[in-house]
Amino acid sequence: MTDLDLRLVRYFTVVAEHRHFGRAATALHITQPSLSRQVQRLERQLGVRLLDRTPQGTRLTEAGETFLPHADALLRAATQAAAHTRAAARPNRMTVGFTSGLIVTPAVRAVRHRHPDADVQTTHLNWDDVCPALLDHRVDAVVTRLPFPTEGLHVTVLYDEPRVLVVPLDHRLAGKDSVTLDDIADEPLPRTADPVRSAFWRFEPRPDGRPAPDGPLIGAIEDKLELVAAGETLAVSVVSVGRALRHDLTTVPLDGVEPSHVVVATRAGDRGRVVAAFRKAAREHLTAPASSYEDRD
Repeated sequence: MTDLDLRLVRYFTVVAEHRHFGRAATALHITQPSLSRQVQRLERQLGVRLLDRTPQGTRLTEAGETFLPHADALLRAATQAAAHTRAAARPNRMTVGFTSGLIVTPAVRAVRHRHPDADVQTTHLNWDDVCPALLDHRVDAVVTRLPFPTEGLHVTVLYDEPRVLVVPLDHRLAGKDSVTLDDIADEPLPRTADPVRSAFWRFEPRPDGRPAPDGPLIGAIEDKLELVAAGETLAVSVVSVGRALRHDLTTVPLDGVEPSHVVVATRAGDRGRVVAAFRKAAREHLTAPASSYEDRD
């Protein structure tokens, strides 16, 4: 039986991610020689070579390719085991995650009122961190927007919100009562790292089969709005975000497209008292904001 040091396993996965010992050492905040020695220790424990150095950087050996998914699973299992243990010791504590443009305060207040012994915390999450944060037990519930992978999760739609087109004030479509996909067929729209979410906000595939023109890759809503204001792209958002736009942007209703779905997600099978209370409070208190186009500039 081989006793693996999880610290060494993590070092290996970081080198595998960066494909370069120097960049991996920087990410881990250790020296490159130290990192090399630690990976060599792991290779001795396993009795195989995991990595080969090349002039271009570092590549995985065949054994390394085989070990990598197991290493990732091992680290996830260790993280989840620690989180499960901490949660068992603090059954009245939970953390609620939320993504940009969404408010969880009314539901959190309701849970705190109904369960004064509960410790309910909140934290903002990036779009790509919704599933990992839930499955790694860093949060216990998330209020966010579909689409995202839902395997292993319990997801309930709270409300729908119309999608709108975000344009600069001087754009040809600004001030129109509404637009259709035909009106923006040749307009670039931003991309995101997640292909499923990117397709939803770019309307891919289009009804006529044409691909959406590629816009810039974005990581946050602030990036998207800045690029729209600079005239580099148009973008799709929702009514509630539209009301909080910059002064140099406006929104136009989009006709004939599916709305955005706001949901509460928890881990499947999580029957904790406070988590159940939050799900109930979310259904009761997190509702669609009033929408209006009367105050568009």
